[in-house]
Order: sequence, then structure tokens, then C-alpha cells
Amino acid sequence: MNQSALIRPEWTPATIALMVLGFIVFWPLGLAMLAYIIFGDRLRGFKRDANDRADKWFAGCRKASRRYNTHFSTGNVAFDDWRKAELDRLDEERRKLDEMREEFDTYARELRRAKDQEEFDRFMRDRKNRPSGDQPVVDV
Repeated sequence: MNQSALIRPEWTPATIALMVLGFIVFWPLGLAMLAYIIFGDRLRGFKRDANDRADKWFAGCRKASRRYNTHFSTGNVAFDDWRKAELDRLDEERRKLDEMREEFDTYARELRRAKDQEEFDRFMRDRKNRPSGDQPVVDV
């Protein structure tokens, strides 16, 4: 049985029971469960947006610190040239890693979409093949 299916952001018996239990034990827990039931479907998008904003902010901080550090000179021209070349190489590696992360995120998103489409197609096929008098069979 899939554990994530029991506690999902919907009005299910499990989530209602957890909400009531939360209110009985400590009211903020019940309130948090109520918020999860109502707004839980938006959490994934909110988390992704918050992470993207934080990544952009930290990238701006890195760029600002690089601008400061590149003006710093040790007085040894050979070392400063080597240091600048290494920092440029690391920046290029970071850019490649960021591109690979974006590609993987896209791949994972498409994989989830394909899985959801497959499940929906199976549901529609089962629904179409089911005799009209039968109750729907839930495969958990």
C-alpha cells in the first residue's frame, strides 16, 4: 500500500482523523493539518518557487562576492592569473551543473506527467470495460 496515498491534501478519513486528533492533543497541530488539507496541493509549487528565488538570491550574492574578490590582488601576478583562471573554470563547472539540474528537473517532470497519463489511461480503460451495473474497483 502506498503510504503517501493515506495522507494527501484532501478530505479523506485519515486526514480528518489526524486533524481532530491534532486539535485534541495540541490545537496548532490540528490547525496545521487543516491548512495542509486546504492548501496542501499548492505546497509543491510554493516550495519550487521558494527554492528558485533562494537560488537566484544566492547566485547574486556569489556574483557580488566574486566581483569583490576579483579586485583583490596578492601582488604576485602569476598567482593572481592562476587564481582568476581557476575561478573562471569553477564558474563554468557551476554553469554546467546548473544546466544539468534544469535538464533533470525537466526530465523528472515529464516522467511524472507520463506516469500520471498512464494511470489516467488505465482508469479510463477500466471504466470503459466495466459493466454498467458494477461498482468501481479501487486499486490501492
